[in-house]
Amino acid sequence: MISATPTTGGGGASGTGPGTTLQSGYYWIRAVEAPNFHKYLQSDPLYSASQAVMGDYTTAGQFQVVDDQLVQLISAPGATAEYLYAVVSEETYNNNQSVSVTFSTEKNTYGTFGWSGDGLTWQVAGIDRPNLIAWYVCESQHLYINLGAYLYNTPSGCADETIHYYNAATTNNK
Repeated sequence: MISATPTTGGGGASGTGPGTTLQSGYYWIRAVEAPNFHKYLQSDPLYSASQAVMGDYTTAGQFQVVDDQLVQLISAPGATAEYLYAVVSEETYNNNQSVSVTFSTEKNTYGTFGWSGDGLTWQVAGIDRPNLIAWYVCESQHLYINLGAYLYNTPSGCADETIHYYNAATTNNK
């Protein structure tokens, strides 16, 4: 069970979003294991500084990793690019087994994002994660970074996941 609910990222930014066709240079990010098979990363509320969730393919966010930051495109196609940043909490949750992820107008200051193949990674000095692409999807589809071993001591109300980029023109749930 989630021991506390993380607060959302700072700022009140929201955008109209880039639409349902993948914009050049961006990726969809989705889970590939049950029970969240082909649930997609997004902010909730959509395109707002808020909680990071794994949600429906019809509302998927578009992302890229730039300078160790995971950024979500929130502007419309052809408009000046506007972003939200994935921000990792330094406070632990789920019996100290995870840290939460939210979206903010401010850059992340705790750890770095990257790719291992097509898997999204996060790491920080001082925490030795056994699997850099291990994540949890917990109650209300909230996304957390798994600080422990994948498929070991999974907190109640959470599912172990790895999340990966997908670069087809549109999303799907198949």
